[in-house]
Amino acid sequence: MAEFNHLFDQWAGNYDNTVYGDDNEYAEVFEGYSKILSYVCDSIVDKSNGAILEIGVGTGNLTKELVDKNFNVIGIEPSKEMRKIAMSKLPRVPIFDGHFLDIPIAKSFDGIVTSYAFHHLTLQEKKEAITYLDAFLKPAGKLVIADTMFESPEYKKALHQHVKNSEAYGLLEDLRSEYYEYVDDIKKVLHDLGYSLEAKKMNKYVWIITASKGTI
Repeated sequence: MAEFNHLFDQWAGNYDNTVYGDDNEYAEVFEGYSKILSYVCDSIVDKSNGAILEIGVGTGNLTKELVDKNFNVIGIEPSKEMRKIAMSKLPRVPIFDGHFLDIPIAKSFDGIVTSYAFHHLTLQEKKEAITYLDAFLKPAGKLVIADTMFESPEYKKALHQHVKNSEAYGLLEDLRSEYYEYVDDIKKVLHDLGYSLEAKKMNKYVWIITASKGTI
């Protein structure tokens, strides 16, 4: 996980330009970005004022959406430069150094959310993280994961070819080197922990999995 921190420190100043569509190479990955953030917020709990833990806040875009919807948010962000930007945008939101397997907070939450960050973990680390985070969720709490995932090996191969044909070589390197999973693999981890699931595809790359605790 820590191996990516320096990359995000370097990216921090230009991150918002990328996600809001000024970087053509990543335009498809962040297609419908605002809609994705809104869907995450709407998936968490059926009440405002809920206690929400966001992991990987980046520059605070999802965090702001959550705050605007009257959630009580605590953020976790391992990149120092990303954290600085998020804290400057949202000075009233506590944002701590940490990561998916290191939450420096003794508290339980109605919801735990993450966007565009879970792929920094290997599959084994993802399993460990979900088990670890389960202890931070209240009964009937929800875990919402928005990230690039593949629905099949055939889809993954075709998407890689599409990216290569588009000459988006930076994106292609990301897809080959980071830990993007198959949707069914993430579903299995959550099912094994007793969660009920909803999964929605948001664009060519991004899925949102909403896992509900204590409902099956």
